[in-house]
Amino acid sequence: MNDINDETRDQLEQDMGESAIDAAAEGADDGDMAVIDALIAERDQWKDRALRAVADAENIKRRAETQANDARAYAIQRFAKDLLSVADTLERGLLSAPKVLETAEADSAAAAMVTGLELTQKSLLSAFESNGLTRVAPQPGEAFDPHLHQAVMEQPSDSVPGGTVIQTLQPGYALFGRTVRAAMVAVAAKGSGPAGGAYSEANTTGGNFDAKA
Repeated sequence: MNDINDETRDQLEQDMGESAIDAAAEGADDGDMAVIDALIAERDQWKDRALRAVADAENIKRRAETQANDARAYAIQRFAKDLLSVADTLERGLLSAPKVLETAEADSAAAAMVTGLELTQKSLLSAFESNGLTRVAPQPGEAFDPHLHQAVMEQPSDSVPGGTVIQTLQPGYALFGRTVRAAMVAVAAKGSGPAGGAYSEANTTGGNFDAKA
């Protein structure tokens, strides 16, 4: 049985007349003790039932809240997945922006377009954040997390230790801590970096993340 807060317990004891029965027991004669004992046993039985009923009600309330939260998260997740392609398109556009600026005849128009893309991406990511959807894009040197990252390649590196991220190839997203899409990363091979690094080859598969969440 789950713990009941002191206020609820005190209220139950007061409602069931525990103090009155205890007072009667203190002043009772031996002949009345059998009756008093029976009353105490019955009181304790009903008290236990009442406490269990309160605990069950609290458990039902918590389960209902959890199920409601899961339902909302599932609805947001489906919508979020549909928007990830928009976020990817914006990111690809920004990655090609330097080439656009180099070849554009009207630099001011190209710069305005890039600024518009940046503002649109910022607004989209802000909307994601406000709804619990966070971008996962590990920086070089961050530890590989199989729950959030998917290793698509492994290669030696002189700059980061083994078992850490070399580069994020595609950002991932997590909704309230649950992976919606794992970030695709390149991982440094065992022995990489100035001091090497402990690295479990089992982690390079990237198969331990929950892509469906």
